[in-house]
Amino acid sequence: MKESSLNASSRLAPPHSSVVIIGSGFSGLGMAINLKRQGIEDFVVLERAGDVGGVWRDNLYPGCACDVESYLYSFSFAPNPHWTRTFSPQNEIWDYLRDCAKRFDVLKNIRFQEELVKASWDEQAQHWTIETSKGLLTTNILISGTGAFSEPLIPSFPGFKNFKGASFHSSSWNHDFDLTGKKVAVIGTGASAIQFIPKIQPNVSQLTVYQRTPPWIMPKADRPIKAEEKARFERMPILQKAARLLIYGWRETYGTTFRHPKLMGFGKDMALHHMHKRIKDPALIEKLTPTYQIGCKRILLSNDYYPALAKPNVDVITDSIEDITETGIVTKDGKHQEFDAIIWGTGFKVTDFAIAHRIHGREGQSLSAQWQGSARAFLGTSIPGFPNFFTLLGPNTGLGHSSVILMIEAQIKLVMESIAFIRKNKFAAIEPKPERELAFTKELDRRSAGTVWVSGGCQSWYLDSKGRNSTLWPGSIGAFKRRILPFKKNEYNIKKACP
Repeated sequence: MKESSLNASSRLAPPHSSVVIIGSGFSGLGMAINLKRQGIEDFVVLERAGDVGGVWRDNLYPGCACDVESYLYSFSFAPNPHWTRTFSPQNEIWDYLRDCAKRFDVLKNIRFQEELVKASWDEQAQHWTIETSKGLLTTNILISGTGAFSEPLIPSFPGFKNFKGASFHSSSWNHDFDLTGKKVAVIGTGASAIQFIPKIQPNVSQLTVYQRTPPWIMPKADRPIKAEEKARFERMPILQKAARLLIYGWRETYGTTFRHPKLMGFGKDMALHHMHKRIKDPALIEKLTPTYQIGCKRILLSNDYYPALAKPNVDVITDSIEDITETGIVTKDGKHQEFDAIIWGTGFKVTDFAIAHRIHGREGQSLSAQWQGSARAFLGTSIPGFPNFFTLLGPNTGLGHSSVILMIEAQIKLVMESIAFIRKNKFAAIEPKPERELAFTKELDRRSAGTVWVSGGCQSWYLDSKGRNSTLWPGSIGAFKRRILPFKKNEYNIKKACP
């Protein structure tokens, strides 16, 4: 009797790819494009959604835009002369990423609607075994491109599940719920909230903003880009490159102030002037004036947030939330307010690296278990005990002053050099030496100690549960590139392939 095809197929080895990339945002697409440009075709990109774009696909809230200039917030190898504003709106960045995926022919390598469930290093086979929502596959090299803003954070306030009205996070905006004429509560005043609050304020009957900590806000030098500017950049790409270099240079200079907090005085004066120019109510000014040093938390850019808060239908509440009921919110002073909708502008699980509990290294331990609440990676890219695994925008690769795309590209170059080293020498695996990773982490902690992020007197998402800065690179982008490049084989343990 013949065995069933199901039983036969269950014993077949899963399909194998040389490289598997998780995610198709800037990190994942940048990695895929560079593999393709180097003639490596045998790779797969796992994407849990139905399109590329990462955070720029998911964040569809009103007013969503970048706070880094368009010419710098893009791939160096794919300049775009067609940006419509100096700071790009969400839809243009998403279109740009989709265009890059098409232009560099990587769509055929992407498996949409396929989510990573678990990845485990097989020491005997010297490869990764990957379980996805659609099956199994194996790979020599695993690269995480999921980024830091992939998992929304919603605080567990008492009773928050009891609310009967509309309730949604800014990254999962409910466009089917019409806010017109509604009483709306916004919890949080971070980067997303200050963008969507001015957009919804004119339409709602009452907007109540629950603020835990006021952000420092600077004016945003945003303007439409004229048609003649676009034509000039398209005709002479070197001009756009020059504009990019100018922006890069200015932001690198600006970044110095974060590492030397005494230089922050001018920025503080500018932010306070910006506030006082747009708000005249002394009580509201008192609520919105931060008590921590500027730069300790993310500095935000907006021209319309303060004017929106000054409107008659807006109230800013600074008392802490005690409870969420079926109909509204109760604050510490005992007051209960009823709402039709609650919008969570509470950010993301940045320091948790949500993908980490799904990645299991040589000893079977997950990455999150190894980190124990404080993420660490050698050069922000690779981890001892996790052979042939690389993470883009990993620990200490974020920036408080410039475009993370520059950091991503530097890491991609390091990963490409690592892959070339493995393939040229026909090695089975490489991973950073533990002592190198430890020394690098100590170096980061030492350099972070004098920065405004650690000494500025606030608690931010830059710091993890252990109080460490495990998010930001405490230096310039140039210093990061010099530190991580080129690939140095003496910093890694190398496993030779079996003959």
